[in-house]
Amino acid sequence: PAWRKKAAGLAEKGAIKKNGNLLLKDNILVVLENNNNSLSGYDVTSPDSPKEKWAINLKDNNSIVQARLYAGKIYLITNTWINRSNPCPMPLFIQDGKTISIPCLDIYHPQIPISSEAVYNISTIDVATGNITKGISFVGSYNSTIYMSQNAVYVAYSYNGDQFELYYDFFKESENLVPAWMMERFTKVKGYDLSQQAKMAEFETIMNEFRRSLSGDDSLKFENEMTNKMSDYVKKHKRDLTKTDIVKINIDDLKVETIGIVPGSLLNQFSLDEYEKNLRVAVTVGENFLWGARIETENDIYVLDKNLKVVGSAQGLGAGERIYSARFIGDKGYLVTFRQTDPFYVLDLSNPNNPQVKGELKIPGYSSYLDPIAENRILGIGKEGSEVKISLFDVSSPTNPQEVSKYILKEYWSDILNTHHAFLSDEKHKIFFLPGSNGGYVFSYENDSLKLQKAVSDMQAKRALFINDYLYIVGENKIVVLNETDWETVNELVF
Repeated sequence: PAWRKKAAGLAEKGAIKKNGNLLLKDNILVVLENNNNSLSGYDVTSPDSPKEKWAINLKDNNSIVQARLYAGKIYLITNTWINRSNPCPMPLFIQDGKTISIPCLDIYHPQIPISSEAVYNISTIDVATGNITKGISFVGSYNSTIYMSQNAVYVAYSYNGDQFELYYDFFKESENLVPAWMMERFTKVKGYDLSQQAKMAEFETIMNEFRRSLSGDDSLKFENEMTNKMSDYVKKHKRDLTKTDIVKINIDDLKVETIGIVPGSLLNQFSLDEYEKNLRVAVTVGENFLWGARIETENDIYVLDKNLKVVGSAQGLGAGERIYSARFIGDKGYLVTFRQTDPFYVLDLSNPNNPQVKGELKIPGYSSYLDPIAENRILGIGKEGSEVKISLFDVSSPTNPQEVSKYILKEYWSDILNTHHAFLSDEKHKIFFLPGSNGGYVFSYENDSLKLQKAVSDMQAKRALFINDYLYIVGENKIVVLNETDWETVNELVF
C-alpha cells in the first residue's frame, strides 16, 4: 500500500495493491514487483487516488536484477534464462499488448568463452511515460557483477582460466614428469582450432593412455610427483587460475566502450568503484585449483584507467583469507578479509600507478558491510561468532586505524549482511538503523560511542526512512513512527 505522512502520524490515503521496491520522480511512483516480474508507474499527485500511468510486464524466464533512477530515467537491469531449445528471438517485455524481443545477433558477448547461463539486459525507461528508449543485451552468468557510476555501467564476468593451457604450461615447466611423446601430442592439440572443452577431452584421452602404460609402482610415484609439482605451480600462477573480464558500457548511448581484465574474482558491486576516470577493483585470487592442488588465497587491488588498462596494483593482502567487504571513498580504500580474524585494511589510492596498503587492524569476527558514517569514521556491520557485530573505526590516521567502539547485538542475522539497502543513517541526529529478526534497532554513533538509542520489538523490521525529525520503521506487519528528538513512539499503522 501507499501512505502519506500526516503531521507526526500516519494516515492511509490511497492504496496501490502491489508490493516491491519503489522509485519516486516528481509525482510518479514506480513499483518494481520481483514476484510478478513487472514494473508500473503511478501518478500520485492526489494521494487519495493514485492512477496507473503505464505498466511493463516481463516475459517468462525474465527477472529484475536491479534498477537505478538517474537523470530522470530508469536504468532497468534484467536477466533472461536462456531457452536453449528455442533461444531466438529472445522475448523480454510486454507493453501495451505488444511483445518486445531482441534478436540473438544483437546480444553482445566477449571474445573469450565464458559461462553463459543467462542474458543480461539494460534498458532505459522514461519515468513519465514508461517508454523504453534504449537497450543493450549481453551474455553472462548468475555470478556476474554489475556496477553503475555516473558515467558508465560496468559488467564483470568471472571465469576459470584456460584449463588446457594451464596444464600444457605446467608440463612444459615440469621437465621429465611425462615422456616426450606426450608433450608432442599436447603440442599438436594446442595448435588445433578447438574449443577449450574439446582440447580438455583430448588431454584426458592422452592422460588415460599414459596411466594405463604405468605399473602400480610407477603410477603411485607419478600421482605423488604430480600433486607436489602442481602445488608449486599453482602457487606461482595463482593469478592465472581465475580471471574477471570487465565490460564498460557508456551510460548515454548504452554502447560498449572497452573491455578490461584482472586476475581473481569479485565479491559484489562494492568491489568496483570509478574515481577520476579510473576504476578501482578489489579481487580474491587463488580460489580455483588444478589436479586437487589447493593454495592459499590472497587479495589484490587493481587500478584501471579509462580504457580499462591496469596502471597500478597492490597484491597479496590477507594470505589464506578472502574479501568479506570493500569500500572505496575518494582517494582511500577500505577492505576486510577474513578467515579467523578480521583484518581491516586502509588503502592509499591517491597515486593510481602505485596503490599502497597504509594500515592494518586485526580484530575478532568480520565486517560484511562498510559505510562511511562520518568524516574519518567507517562503520562495519558483520558477525563475531554467531551474533551480529557493529564496529566503529577511526581512520583519521591511515597508518594506524583503530576500532574505537564495538557493540554485539543479540541477533543472529541482519538483512544488512545480505543487502546494503537495509542500512539507513541520519547525519542530522547521528544515528543509523539496523533491522534484525527480533525487531528494529536505532544506534547513535555520537562522540565515537555506539549506543543503542531505541529497540522496537514485536515486528520483523525490514527498512526505515526518515522525514524531518521522524523515523519510520517498516516491517512485515506494521509501520512504527519514532520522534528522533526523544525516541518516543509517535504512532503505529498495523496492516
